[in-house]
Amino acid sequence: MAFESEKRAARSILSAIEDGGVTPGQTFDRLRDADPALLHLIFAWLRARYPSSHPTSDGVLGRLTELCVQYPAAAKLANRGQSDPIVAWFEDGHSYRDFGGQDFIDLVVEKLEG
Repeated sequence: MAFESEKRAARSILSAIEDGGVTPGQTFDRLRDADPALLHLIFAWLRARYPSSHPTSDGVLGRLTELCVQYPAAAKLANRGQSDPIVAWFEDGHSYRDFGGQDFIDLVVEKLEG
């Protein structure tokens, strides 16, 4: 399958925020060189996938908030990606909630790298 190392890196970022087990610093180390559009999409996917009614939203969104508070560069990087055409492509034709994490990452990385 194409772009496996890029997909692994993206899954690592997603997992660090979604599953925890690493510090915000370790999460930032994983994402510091990521494509801003990818980060924007990952952050948006997490917000859509874990609404306040979800039983684990406090943990997941808490980790995302903590990351962005401790490392404002992470939020700035993701915000830079908001205007990327791939974000518009995804949001015009897809719904974040329709994808599990792995399928979401596969689709987005294939589009970014393809």
